[in-house]
Amino acid sequence: MTHRPILTHTRAQLAEALTKMPGTKALVMTMGALHNGHLQLVREARELADHVIVTIFVNPTQFAPGEDFDAYPRTLEADMDALETVGADLVWAPAPQDVYPTPVTVSIDPGPIARVLEGKTRPTHFAGVALVCSKVVNLVRPDVALYGQKDAQQLAVLRTVFTQLDIPVRVHAVPIVRAEDGVALSSRNQYLSDDERARARALSRSLRRGVEVAEAGAEPAVIVEQCRAVIEAEGGIDVDYIALVDAGTFEILAGTESVPVGEGAGAPTVAADGTRQGRLLIAAKVGTTRLIDNMEVALHAAPCSCSTHAGDLA
Repeated sequence: MTHRPILTHTRAQLAEALTKMPGTKALVMTMGALHNGHLQLVREARELADHVIVTIFVNPTQFAPGEDFDAYPRTLEADMDALETVGADLVWAPAPQDVYPTPVTVSIDPGPIARVLEGKTRPTHFAGVALVCSKVVNLVRPDVALYGQKDAQQLAVLRTVFTQLDIPVRVHAVPIVRAEDGVALSSRNQYLSDDERARARALSRSLRRGVEVAEAGAEPAVIVEQCRAVIEAEGGIDVDYIALVDAGTFEILAGTESVPVGEGAGAPTVAADGTRQGRLLIAAKVGTTRLIDNMEVALHAAPCSCSTHAGDLA
């Protein structure tokens, strides 16, 4: 049976509500404009803890000047209605002054992992994410925090930050939720026109192509080339990057310059047969809307010659 979650705004209201929730707690952090991907986080959270706390906050410190902070959709009433259907217990929807009661003079540098890919395009982004997530985890003190795999680099950054700062929370990754046309669910999808939405389907198609040629034994550079070929064949998409990374360490294997990221994100994931787990990532603008997507890919220890795949885009 579902129930409408308690809505709080101030730190004092949040603290008081938390005292009335004994047992384990799961945290789901969002910026609102909730879709089924967010709701899936809450559904999984219900399986992991006695109480589910959801935050709805458009965090100013992770937006650079000229990004869509002011335009980012804010739909609190609709979000509350959606959360009622999946059993969230408590919502904290603070104003910026509740999260940052004094001027922000402290920052968190997540290290090299935050300076590649998304971090290269948005240099201040992950510092803002690390700061707000650390603050909220410290305020809520959850047993587990759930983050979507769609933001794969963010997930790797937060694992690094929480581990190296000894923040006592377990991070749980939730797989990407996709629409029927394959597009990864995102609050920014609502910015797309019908024609742009049709072109946006090429992002997931390109990733699936990469997974297919990887399964056939392609080397990392060929996997990325095949992804890019699908995007170029579609047209009308401005690619920021396509990259293949190690799923454990986030080391860049192909697609852009390799930058050591340290060991905070995890260890390389290698199966008994030598298969290495990778993640194929893409960021691109469709129209004026910047979209990201990714897929897990298995990298075989003994790649075959895959020159026959170079022109096979059927």
